[in-house]
Amino acid sequence: MNDVEREVVILNSAWEMINGMVNWAMFVKHDITEPTNMMFETSAHRQLFIILLADFLSEVQAFKGKEIPLGLTAPPRNARPSDLTFLFHLRQGIANPMLGKDTSALAKVVEEFSTWLEGEFVAKGVNLSSIDLIVDIEVSRLRYLKMCGDIAKHNLARLATNVKHLQRLLARAGHEVSEQNAYIAVEGFFDWFHDDIFIYHSSQIAEFLNNIRWAIFDYLGPEFSRSHHFTGEISGLALYNYRIPDAIEQPIAHAMYWDLMNRCRVGPWVHRFVVSDSFKSLY
Repeated sequence: MNDVEREVVILNSAWEMINGMVNWAMFVKHDITEPTNMMFETSAHRQLFIILLADFLSEVQAFKGKEIPLGLTAPPRNARPSDLTFLFHLRQGIANPMLGKDTSALAKVVEEFSTWLEGEFVAKGVNLSSIDLIVDIEVSRLRYLKMCGDIAKHNLARLATNVKHLQRLLARAGHEVSEQNAYIAVEGFFDWFHDDIFIYHSSQIAEFLNNIRWAIFDYLGPEFSRSHHFTGEISGLALYNYRIPDAIEQPIAHAMYWDLMNRCRVGPWVHRFVVSDSFKSLY
């Protein structure tokens, strides 16, 4: 894929993933723009959100030695933690913009989310009662979110990597535990971090994601204006088409360009909102 096609794939994929997480089926609908918070519709929606978020925060990898799909590039060996998420590809897509000129607003919100994810906090008095341990755990937001997403998605038989992460977190806190005890403690870790800390963080995460979606929309505004045009009318229904850039030749990029422009035509599903500082001051 060339640079234009790759940018289309990245922006459309990011918008699609965010649509899956930040929408009025997932959260209780409101029209508030002043400082507020976001509440999940149900506990099932909360669990679905953390699973989808963990996918967004996972590295896009090649399968069995093949190239990374859709022309995406691999992060460097010395990558920062957020480079091992889809945010890396957003950075790559806007570093040399093809569909527009000004990516400063998009770059800003991507960096803000990346920096927040990479930040660490201390969860005090984490009660892992199944192994008779109460401990202060220091962890990055990115690490605990990915662990909770994996735990929500998989059964114990597929949690070996997260068990190792939990062992390292506990060792860092001065408590060496066996692999079996770490497996036993996984449920307690999930209950503490998912049912408490993640719920607190979820409003701010939704704001970050929504800001990225709106920044993509704003960035693509001039391209949409150039590309979109009406072609006629049938039974009172206006027909339209898009002037697809000549550089877009690959069928999947062609299809994603249409998807991307249609997303611009409709606009983001959730209005711009700001979360209250009371949901940003802890952890």
